[in-house]
Formats: sequence, C-alpha cells, structure tokens
Amino acid sequence: MGEVVDAERESGRAVLGRTLKFLREKAGKSLGQLADETGYDKSYLYRLEAGERLSKVTVMEDLDGYYGAGDLLVHHWKAARLEAFKDQYKRFMELEATARIMWMFTPGVPGLLQTEDFAREALSGPQATPEGDDWVEEQVAARIGRQYLLRQKPEPNVRIIMDEYAFRRPAALPKTWEDQLLRIEAVAMWPNVTLQVLPFAAGVHHHMHGSLTLLWQKDGSGVAYTEGNTRGELTEEQDGVLRHRLSYDRLRDLSLSPSDSLTFIRDVLEEHRS
Repeated sequence: MGEVVDAERESGRAVLGRTLKFLREKAGKSLGQLADETGYDKSYLYRLEAGERLSKVTVMEDLDGYYGAGDLLVHHWKAARLEAFKDQYKRFMELEATARIMWMFTPGVPGLLQTEDFAREALSGPQATPEGDDWVEEQVAARIGRQYLLRQKPEPNVRIIMDEYAFRRPAALPKTWEDQLLRIEAVAMWPNVTLQVLPFAAGVHHHMHGSLTLLWQKDGSGVAYTEGNTRGELTEEQDGVLRHRLSYDRLRDLSLSPSDSLTFIRDVLEEHRS
C-alpha cells in the first residue's frame, strides 16, 4: 500500500485516486459493480480514480464504509482538497484545521455557513465549457468540505460577525435563499458558535471590502488572515495579530447581540417568505 499512497511523488488528488483504485481492485470489484452497489455513476467513479475530479467528503465517507477502510479515504481527501485552493490559502487552511478558537468577520455569507446550492451560485462565473462546470463543482466540493471544521472534536469555539449586507443580497432562486437563511439560523444556535450581525446603522467601518479571520491554537499562538477581492494575507507576527484582534473587537462592539442577531435573521427569513 505504501507505493500507492506515496505523497512525495504524487499530488494529493493522485494519491486519493490511486487509493480508490487499489481498494476497489483489492475488493475484487469492477467499476460497474461498484457503481451498482454504491449508487454512484460509473463515469463519476472512474474520474475520481483517475484524479480528474474532487468529490464531496460524504462520498469518501460512504466509500470508506463500503470498503471498511476506517477514515483512510477521508484522510487523503483532506489533503487533496487543499489543491483546489490557491497556494496563498493553504497555510491558513492548515492552521484553520487545528484551531481551537476561530473569530471571523465577513461582508457576505461565509463559506463555512454556505449551503451547496448557494455556494454553487456564488462560485459560478462566465464559464460555459464542461471544464468550467467541473471547476465550479470542484470548488463547491472543497468549500462545503471545509464545514466539518465547525463540528470536529474537540469542537472549536467559533464567533462569526456577518455584515447586514450579507442578508440584503439574496440568492437568485427563492428556495436557495430560504435554505441558506435556515442554515445560518441553525448554526447560530449551536453551542460552540456565537453569531452576530453588524447592522447598516453602525455606519462606515474599516473592513467593508474584505474579511478578517483570527485563529488561536491549543498552545495559545494566534494568526490573522485578511482577504479582499484579489488577494489574501496571513499575519503570524504577534504584534500584527494583536492589531487585528483590536480591530475585530471594535466590530463586535458595533454589532447586535447574539440574541438580537438571531431575531434579525428570523425577521429576514419572514420577510423573504412573505
């Protein structure tokens, strides 16, 4: 098995694909048999084994269960999904995966809260070719896959501040937007999550055009990550992290309380339904 998953010679996606093929052949199954027994399309399974597509994490969970492989495929999927993001994000995502405390501000709906349909709409651009469609689906799978971070054990302590702007820019399809609002409402009630809304009444602020995320590890070390329309910047120097923390504190002071924020979300949901 070592030669199948040699990460030093292959990309994460290739490792995952070769592992999928190894497990299938070890089980004595053809692609057709695997498709029949799992319910997944044969051509889709082939593309996963060929390293041409990145699946949703739930597919890997299903196949881990089918093969009795523990969490082997999920483990390789986590490595492969990093390749769907630009290099500048990878260090941040590695730290995000182990963070015990996560604070974030976003002007829109954060990826960690997006439904699959909302993420697909947000990521869809002018691509009109099959390759463009594949790119969107790969990005959707990678984005949705990150959401396991909120429920991993031990659960991180998460604080999310969303600008009111996020609630005033609905999805194109009413059902997509309703499902997205319901998702935000549900996560806001999780015991490890505190969600606040920064209202328009707070006025102009210093993070109107980008997001801010602060992460703290078990050892107390922290980083800050800021992201705009075209670039992201990771700050690991502690004086810089402190400045960003103070900046975040000011946004929190201007935001609605968690209970008032939940009422706000429910009001938006009722307005949408009516």
